[in-house]
Amino acid sequence: MKPVAQRRWTAAGAALLVLSAACGMEPAQVDGPSFVDITWMSMANVHYQIGDAGIVTDGYFTRIPRSDFHGGGGGLEQTVRPHVPDVDAVARVLAALGGATRINLLLTGHSHFDHSFDIATWSRLTGAPIYGSRTTCLQAVAGNVPEDRCTAVLGGEQIPVAPNAAMFVVRWNHSGDPATNPEQHNPVELDAVPVPDPETGGLRAGVGEDFPNGGGSRGYLFRVDAPEGTFSWFYQNTASAVDLHLPIVVDDVDYGVPLDNLSAAMELAELESVDLWIGRGDARVAELVLPLLSPAAYLPIHWDGLDAPFEAGMPRPFSEPALEEVLAAAGVEVIRPAQYMDKWRLDHEGVRPVENRAVKQALGFAPVQEFR
Repeated sequence: MKPVAQRRWTAAGAALLVLSAACGMEPAQVDGPSFVDITWMSMANVHYQIGDAGIVTDGYFTRIPRSDFHGGGGGLEQTVRPHVPDVDAVARVLAALGGATRINLLLTGHSHFDHSFDIATWSRLTGAPIYGSRTTCLQAVAGNVPEDRCTAVLGGEQIPVAPNAAMFVVRWNHSGDPATNPEQHNPVELDAVPVPDPETGGLRAGVGEDFPNGGGSRGYLFRVDAPEGTFSWFYQNTASAVDLHLPIVVDDVDYGVPLDNLSAAMELAELESVDLWIGRGDARVAELVLPLLSPAAYLPIHWDGLDAPFEAGMPRPFSEPALEEVLAAAGVEVIRPAQYMDKWRLDHEGVRPVENRAVKQALGFAPVQEFR
């Protein structure tokens, strides 16, 4: 696993415009992408197209049956057998997105099976590098991905993803609590490459087996400076209000308090608010995060279950009244998905739906379920 390159990144566009005006110079051109297209692909699976940069987050499509898990407070600690990725399922989604050359970067929010199980398959099919936890990198090596293709991020990194576009890594926690489901919630990293089953080549997907959470989780804050103006968004795929105010400690190393880590990332990105929060959490989480993010809109993810067949489409409408009440009180628009592969465009003016019918039809989703 290679260390992530640390770069000091600033809001260059704004600073250059101020300097140019003071000196009577023509403003410098900010050449970042004018928008990002965001596709929710089910669960916590999200695709970003930022100019020429295509990014997949999580990308879990194998759908291991819930009945194959047992044990622990959440019932996901152990598995009855090893499992192998559904390569065909990943390949179908990849083809619908435009093929291997369209994907340049792979991210995992954390390393449980329903987030990182297919990341090695994505990397093998595309050759794209991976950013995630140390655990994700060890899982990827077990999945026959070269070690130097995965970068372990600890939190606090600044990573360029496109011209005048940067990603800031935020060390975060996992949902649940230490009392009821510690095997899912407590921050745990693998310390060695998992050993595939000698007969099937599969791994044990349990959160107490080959797929612990990876030391809590990682959030990703994005800022893009486009010619027309700045736009930004924050992605996190899990959270617990129980200890968002307490430090993440793994192997006696303190990785900071999640809420403080988010504040630090916002300051480093020179942001006082974001245009979009792509997230998972309940009303209590929202009450803690909203003062830091001040988002204009919220896109809910990972609310649709763990093992619903992707091909069957979105199983139910999004509805979490307590969370929605908190968001409404803060003046945050809730974006309501209508179907897997719904797509939105975010730019300096905000977020709006984009027709994605061809991709949905390629994956077998009915056109009548297009986002309205």
